[in-house]
Amino acid sequence: MSPTILVADDEPNIVISLEYLLRREGYTVLIARDGQEALDVITRDKPDLVLLDVMMPKKTGFEVCQEVRAVESLQGVRILMLTAKGRDTDVAKGMALGADAYMTKPFATRELVEKVAEILQRQA
Repeated sequence: MSPTILVADDEPNIVISLEYLLRREGYTVLIARDGQEALDVITRDKPDLVLLDVMMPKKTGFEVCQEVRAVESLQGVRILMLTAKGRDTDVAKGMALGADAYMTKPFATRELVEKVAEILQRQA
């Protein structure tokens, strides 16, 4: 069974391109368009990896990350923060809240595919 990846982003163009890219790589892709929906999908489906935007409606990616890390049964879910917020303080905050990796937008698709594979390898 292929790994499941949740794309949590409120920007339609990013969601469409990431969904296409990840499906092409053979992953099962779930979508969430705001922080609360992301949390609901993570709790219900327990994806292998979440590509999590920081700036989303309802809950920020930082809040989602923190809430996921507080739940014992969700510890196996890997989180890659994928955001335009690239200041050192933002990266440090994301990592401190429990993100497994942090990438800033814009990003090269090849880099993202490599990072996704690397994170999923660590988990295996």
